[in-house]
Amino acid sequence: MDEKLKYSLLRGELVDTQSIWTRHEKRVWFITLITGTCMLYSTRTTMPLLVPAVASAQKWSKTDSGTVLSSFFWGYTLTQVVGGYFSDRFGGQRVILAAAIGWSLITFLMPTIIWSAGSIKSYAIPFIVAIRILNGALQGVHFPSMISLTSQNLCPNERSSFFGLLTAGSALGTLLTGIMGSFLLDYFGWSYVFRVIGLMGIAWALVLRYYAMAGERNRIINIATPSRLYANKSPAETTAVPWLRYFSRLSFWACVLTHACEMNCFFVLLSWLPTYFHDGFPHAKGWVVNMIPWLALPPCTLFAKYLTTRLLAREWQTTTVRKFIQSCCFAAQNVALFVMSRTSDFHTALICMTIIIGGTGFHNNAVTVNPQDLAPLHSGSVFGLMNTVGAIPGFLGVYLAGHILELTQSWPMVFSAAAGINLVGWIIFMVFGSAEAIV
Repeated sequence: MDEKLKYSLLRGELVDTQSIWTRHEKRVWFITLITGTCMLYSTRTTMPLLVPAVASAQKWSKTDSGTVLSSFFWGYTLTQVVGGYFSDRFGGQRVILAAAIGWSLITFLMPTIIWSAGSIKSYAIPFIVAIRILNGALQGVHFPSMISLTSQNLCPNERSSFFGLLTAGSALGTLLTGIMGSFLLDYFGWSYVFRVIGLMGIAWALVLRYYAMAGERNRIINIATPSRLYANKSPAETTAVPWLRYFSRLSFWACVLTHACEMNCFFVLLSWLPTYFHDGFPHAKGWVVNMIPWLALPPCTLFAKYLTTRLLAREWQTTTVRKFIQSCCFAAQNVALFVMSRTSDFHTALICMTIIIGGTGFHNNAVTVNPQDLAPLHSGSVFGLMNTVGAIPGFLGVYLAGHILELTQSWPMVFSAAAGINLVGWIIFMVFGSAEAIV
């Protein structure tokens, strides 16, 4: 008998709709994956948090800062589909582990990279940009791999809520960087922020390898229900991804483009929020502005999940529920962006930023989980493509924001552009969005 699998002849209580993960395994993987998402975002948000300090020390312009911040998303777009494909084929946990080792090491070594780049002067920014592209490429596989892993190991009625809750790890990671990173920055300097958070990422990768993945050796599989095994078998082992069929459907493109529009708003604020408060309200406490807005994301994600569950229980159509939840996101964000572009009051700006970040929790329970509706058999690959397109506004929007600020110093222009793009995505999803499976 293979040491990595133990077969149990369990009959009667097991049904075809039961997930492969047992209740204990679901708990283990949930804690592991949400912690991993936390560490992913913690490492991702170190540069946005530290860019004012690093730019001052290295004498970067706003355009230089925008180039460094946006370059992460250049790499992020490269590996989404590839990450989803390899996860569907070989297992998302293996892809997540390999990438986590890479992005954790880069974060830990970033101070050395920045100092080394400073000695080559005219090539400093291109060198840092190249490293940031590599970092983005490694982080780009995380979400496609995670959605592939959960789709293969959970039954359909659990997937959306499980994955939606995992996305709350992004807020926890940003909070971790905002609180601990601000403390380390104030008392020890910016290099310590990279070092400590990088070490935490490495520690999580070790936990993933030697705890969560080690538990697969004791996997119990019900061989009395072969249809269940086939249903949860890696999709790439049974059929190729029918891209042409997906590309021919407007509901697919509505999902992809709406995600891109909302991600533009999210990534621009994720990258430039510390700089906005640093420039506009220099006397504000760093830990306050880097913590409070992100406190809204976990409860908003949970509330959106609860609201989705209740509406579905009342027999609302899934398509209607997805559109309603996504509309809550865009409505809240656009009102807050409108107010933010016209206020000079610190508390008003902080409340508006908190509403915008909280709105992302609704997006995580609507368009973000829509690939599982449209492509239940190829969710990793389809989510990868969606996130690839979603990352394009990341580097274009973040760079453009830096360029606008360099030329005009106009934050209202940045916020108005984000609101306009949100409006486009809102219209597209309301007209063409759907939760009907394509394949």
